[in-house]
Amino acid sequence: MTDIGIHTKCRFCETLLRHTFADLGMSPLANSYLKPAQLQQMEPFYPLHVYVCKECYLVQLPVFESPEEIFSDYAYFSSYSESWLKHAKTYTDLMVGRFGFDSHSQVIEIASNDGYLLQYFIERGVPVLGIEPAKNVAKAAQDRGIPTVNKFFGVQTAQELAAEGKYADLLLGNNVLAHVPDINDFVKGMKTILKPRGVITMEFPHLMRLMDEKQFDTIYHEHFSYFSLITVDMIFASHGLTIFDVDELPTHGGSLRIYSRHTNDASKPIGEKITDLKNREESLGFTHIESYFSFSEKLKETKRKILTFLIEAKRNGKSVAGYGAPAKGNTLLNYCGIRTDFIDYTVDRSPHKQGYYLPGTHIPIYPPDKIKDTKPDYLLVLPWNLKEEIIEQMSYIREWGGKFVVFIPDVTIS
Repeated sequence: MTDIGIHTKCRFCETLLRHTFADLGMSPLANSYLKPAQLQQMEPFYPLHVYVCKECYLVQLPVFESPEEIFSDYAYFSSYSESWLKHAKTYTDLMVGRFGFDSHSQVIEIASNDGYLLQYFIERGVPVLGIEPAKNVAKAAQDRGIPTVNKFFGVQTAQELAAEGKYADLLLGNNVLAHVPDINDFVKGMKTILKPRGVITMEFPHLMRLMDEKQFDTIYHEHFSYFSLITVDMIFASHGLTIFDVDELPTHGGSLRIYSRHTNDASKPIGEKITDLKNREESLGFTHIESYFSFSEKLKETKRKILTFLIEAKRNGKSVAGYGAPAKGNTLLNYCGIRTDFIDYTVDRSPHKQGYYLPGTHIPIYPPDKIKDTKPDYLLVLPWNLKEEIIEQMSYIREWGGKFVVFIPDVTIS
């Protein structure tokens, strides 16, 4: 489980990385969808080899492509998922109810996407500011009247905002912490613009759930880090921030929402849920390097089961189509070597993906109506974290005997 040749250091504590967590071979950038004209051109692939630090237990990918390259023109728009919009509204109501944010407060969201969440604070009369690195996505938010700064977040951006008097009563980020290559600069930046009694909330996939439910497809080049509560608490504490509460959420296959404050803010005591979850992680071995080594074999066996299902389906003359074109689906398809020999096409509600092809596998992406035209025997739900929403939307496939298939955590037919 060691790699003597690696010279990459841990992005938090700078320990030399020598221990493999998972090796998914070579893969393209998960959101680098292809136009038809690009199908005959060279396509860059990068190692998808994940390591775990023996000192701080941060599970991480070395940086092979810059965030500027990955996020400058981004294909993911949050507003196309109804369940994610509902999640955002519920969060807004919770924050206003718990902390009393109002017209005198300032909410700042890092990686605010197309304004999917901030719109609900605006409805409640709370001033907002979005910070979004992808130019095309930031413009979509600005066009909707949501104040948005088109920049990457870190100490420099935080200092610029502070110079303008922009400090946060609530500083939030959903699914951004994992996307940050320089985690120390990012957390320092958050401390810089947090008001003395302000609150930070961050949501990110929970490493414990990733390992337990074999969610290897959530590993891709945009996700530089994979966190346990123990490790993220260590990172925040090193920058003068204390995590005082945590929620375990069902989103993205199992996420954590952490609540943090300045360490010297005694108004928010550390809750029992923090101690309980840390104890649970410790009991599962998250502070022992050997506990991370079993994941590699689990994902190999998952791959074998996926391919067994697809081979048998095709040999029996069954047609298979995909639903969704998420980044996680591209990791799964490329790792398993699944192309149009197994899946005819996939569909997606986002017009920003329709007419394109999946990276690496070159599976075409159509609007959802394509399903009615071809009547596949199996519909593979690639964004399995939204499976209930998708199965409800697409229930009509049962009219011709169509069945839904999900591959994570196990091959499941319904």
